[in-house]
Amino acid sequence: MSRALTDVLLAVLATAVAVGWAVLAPQPKPLDAWGVLLAVAACAPLAVRRRRPVVVLVVHMAVSVPYHALDYPHDALVVPGLLVVYTVASVMRRPHSLLVGTGAVVVVLVIRAVDDGRVRFDTLTTLGWMVAAVGVGEAVRSRRAYLAEIVDRAERAERTREEEALRRVTEERLRIARDLHDLLAHSITLIHVQAGVAAHLLAESADRLNRTVMVRSLDTITEACLRARAELRATLAVLRDSTMTEHPDEDRRPVPALSRLSDLTAPVTAVGVTVDLVSTGDSRPLPPAVEVAAYRIVQEALTNVVKHAVATRARVELAYLPDALVVTVTDDGRGGAGTAGGYGFVGMVERARSVGGTLTAGSARDGGFRVMAELPTGEHG
Repeated sequence: MSRALTDVLLAVLATAVAVGWAVLAPQPKPLDAWGVLLAVAACAPLAVRRRRPVVVLVVHMAVSVPYHALDYPHDALVVPGLLVVYTVASVMRRPHSLLVGTGAVVVVLVIRAVDDGRVRFDTLTTLGWMVAAVGVGEAVRSRRAYLAEIVDRAERAERTREEEALRRVTEERLRIARDLHDLLAHSITLIHVQAGVAAHLLAESADRLNRTVMVRSLDTITEACLRARAELRATLAVLRDSTMTEHPDEDRRPVPALSRLSDLTAPVTAVGVTVDLVSTGDSRPLPPAVEVAAYRIVQEALTNVVKHAVATRARVELAYLPDALVVTVTDDGRGGAGTAGGYGFVGMVERARSVGGTLTAGSARDGGFRVMAELPTGEHG
């Protein structure tokens, strides 16, 4: 049932109560046609009490004055009057509702005092009921406001949770994209280079075929495929929260760490690029996030050396500072060959930023290309 219909029915019920009360207790003067008309006019505005509370109060008081002045049964309009005062207090804000309620009480007091010539006990009783109606209306309004605030907070909290969930999903998608790019791009690049070497050897005449180089190239391809498959399965296992029970004896590589950089340098050396791995400072275990970021940056930098640099030598330097790790990868290839616009470079920058670090890339001072990342370790500060 709608509020409008409820108010209409309430107005009809209040009218019936007022008229019935006046008929059953016709003191000091029984109702006549004018009395019934005034009683109905005093109750009818209750049909719009929630939409126009002040108007309803003004109309009710304006009609009540002649009603009481003509000495029709005074108590008959008590119930409609209490409903009007309650509505004003429950709908309007506190200062306004208290002001209007006080005004209504004063008007009733004046009317009854003028009518009776003095303030009687039943007049004070009526005033007490009106004050109670104001109090109940104020309590109802306060509770409605409290519940509305709770609902609003809950809705805002829900929106915040949804926004946070969306942010986490976006970050996770970026992380997955970086991981898949890093582990696949490196292996696929090595496979591409070695497959090219094998194809070149096969294209030569049989008497000039270098079987040793052919075998080494194919072994490198095989190792790169196995490594890519193992890392891909490990990444998918994390995404699927799987225990990998289908193949319990399969190689499950640990989280990438700097202690395993030889896994990156060996395949690059196999394709003809000599890699020098240098460490300076106090070598020590670092936070896992920093280790992973540094490992992936080196991986992508070496991948770019193989793909773009046309280099014969690369240098990977890890400088352990008291509160940071500086990773530098340089090569002796073409200085402008390192792409700074692809997904690989963006991924390196994002990985450095993920641990609060920075990354720069560009032509090296002595030729070639250089990638340098400074990654805070958070151990001092």
